[in-house]
This record gives sequence, structure tokens and C-alpha cells, in this order.
Amino acid sequence: MNAPTVELTQVIKSYAGDSHRKVLNGLDFSIDPGQRFAITGPSGSGKSTLLNILGTLDRPSSGTVRIAGTDTAGLSDEGLAHLRAETIGFVFQLHHLLPQCSALENVLAPALARSQVNWPETEQRARDLLQRVGLEHHLTKVPGQLSGGERQRVAVVRALINRPRLLLADEPTGALDEANARNLMDLLLEISEAEGVSLVLVTHDPAVASRLDRAYELRGGALHRQ
Repeated sequence: MNAPTVELTQVIKSYAGDSHRKVLNGLDFSIDPGQRFAITGPSGSGKSTLLNILGTLDRPSSGTVRIAGTDTAGLSDEGLAHLRAETIGFVFQLHHLLPQCSALENVLAPALARSQVNWPETEQRARDLLQRVGLEHHLTKVPGQLSGGERQRVAVVRALINRPRLLLADEPTGALDEANARNLMDLLLEISEAEGVSLVLVTHDPAVASRLDRAYELRGGALHRQ
């Protein structure tokens, strides 16, 4: 049986000067390969903190975080950066595309962080993924020449270019209209299934949360199954 893609054990997160307020309070959480979870909760409940810890962008105050079987506690900042590049993809509410770069160049950018890259193969994967999301005729366009929905599709492809085992999405539909939000969710679910990627998606939208395998509400520093 494959090891969990992510495993959090008794994770606590508090911030300097406020050690009595635990944003995450003894959190236990795991996600198996290919599973797709939604995280909901009110503003300030710690959803972004949880996502940052899952993405190794932040470290817990205590507890254990394992990503693809690796205990992140013993890794240096350089080691964490390497783990992120090899294992984790990120999709944000605001796409954060490089404005001066084309759609194809934006998709290829994360590959620069990898230690070894087969560039012809990687560029072909980028082209294939952009074609899969209907952007094969927009490869040379910069973000300012794309619609909001098109920019988010580029961001999804960018998150997948390094073949991650874990995809983290922070309110990816929040800035989109209903039709584009629905299309983006279709895309995320289709690609996560096709690529066998575990997906953790933070959302305020119950309709979005209901489309994933399981939904949790983060409340009082703990996850509650919905």
C-alpha cells in the first residue's frame, strides 16, 4: 500500500507574542495518493496557515509533517525548496503569473527550480497540458492578453508541470464568475484524476467543497469532518 502523500501528526502552530493562541491545535491529518479534500472555515481560522504548512512554506511550532514519506523537520530551507519543486504544485486565487512572460514560459518557470530537467520533454508536456485546457492557440500570449479564466487555466498547468504528487489550491475560484469557476473545478478534478495527484483545496464556497471526495471545516484549531 502506498504511503500517504501528506501526514500531519499533532501539529501545533502558534505565533511569536501569541503563544497561548494556537492557530492549529494538535492537528492530525493525512491524505492518500489521489484523494481530493476541501478545507472550509471562517476568515482567520487558519486555512492559509494550514496550506502553508502542507506546502512547506511554513514550519509548525511542534508536531510532525511528512510529505511523500519525508519528515520535513530535518530538512534545511534548501532541502524544503527541493521537496516543493519535486512534489508540490500550488494554485492561488490570484494567479501570480509573470506579466512579462508568455503562457508557455509561465508554465515552464517552476521547472527552473528542479535539479535535473529534460527540457525537450518538459516543454512538450507544457504544450500538451495547455492543449488539454484549450489554450493551444495562446502559447505566446502574455497574461494581460488572456481572460481571467484563461489565466487561471495557465496557473493550473504551471502547478502540474513538475508532475507533483500534491496539489494545493487556495481559493482558486474566488475571483472567477460562476461559469469560469465551474469550468476550473471541472479542470482540477479531471487533471487530478488523470495525473493521480492528491488535491487539497481551500474554499469558502459550499458548492465547490461538495465536489471533492471529503470536506473539512477548520474551526478552533481543529479539522471537523463535514
